[in-house]
Amino acid sequence: MSDEPLIDAAGLRLRINGREVLEGVDLRVERGEIVTLIGPNGAGKTTLVRIVLGLLQADGGRVRRAPNLRVGYMPQRLALSENLPLTARRFLTLTDGCQPQRLAEVSAEVGIGHLLDQPMQGLSGGETQRVLLGRALLREPELLVLDEPVQGVDVTGQSELYALIGRIRDRHRCGVLMVSHDLHLVMAATDRVLCLNRHVCCSGHPEAVSRHPAYLELFGARASARLAVYTHHHNHTHDIHGNIVDDNGKSREQPTPHPEHDHG
Repeated sequence: MSDEPLIDAAGLRLRINGREVLEGVDLRVERGEIVTLIGPNGAGKTTLVRIVLGLLQADGGRVRRAPNLRVGYMPQRLALSENLPLTARRFLTLTDGCQPQRLAEVSAEVGIGHLLDQPMQGLSGGETQRVLLGRALLREPELLVLDEPVQGVDVTGQSELYALIGRIRDRHRCGVLMVSHDLHLVMAATDRVLCLNRHVCCSGHPEAVSRHPAYLELFGARASARLAVYTHHHNHTHDIHGNIVDDNGKSREQPTPHPEHDHG
């Protein structure tokens, strides 16, 4: 396996309708690394992703992608017509080259085997996100691109989904490029953060970024303080509904959190 980065972009610039959207942005994603783009709305996060994936042409700079790079993409949201009957299984088999054995493997990995015959429109936020993640994995990607992967998921479910993404990275040694609005939600789930607001305000390890003046200017000191809540470790796990799972894999209703075990 090559040691070259999956994505290596430098000096990316883009102007749309006379407005600078990106100004000299660098981005590098290595194999086995989770990189998260954060920044306010309109910061250029999605635009940057589209450029590095070759879906949009920059006005300046350069992008190098690993040869024949396989990408699995998870969109921010999925809009399906209520009048279109579509099970999770059927949705997943629409992926090019989806084989029954591969579908079974991925379904087990992301915990959606029991959802395959359920209509997509009836799934919860967490269930839908896991199906979308499974769809991205069906391509056996070298690079996973996840646009707001915890959209519509409660805080407990977010923690479990980020943990799952980490396990996927560890198991497959793929690179992961995530897009998020808030650093505190991805604190324990990322190796490197790039804080974007048309240009790179700061980058590095999440804890270092959280103390950087540029981050504090964008998100405020309260956002930095909240990071501590997301660095603690559980002695238990949760299912996709937020219920605690015992050693036998059975779920039980989660009690009202004690103030000392507040999830935010």
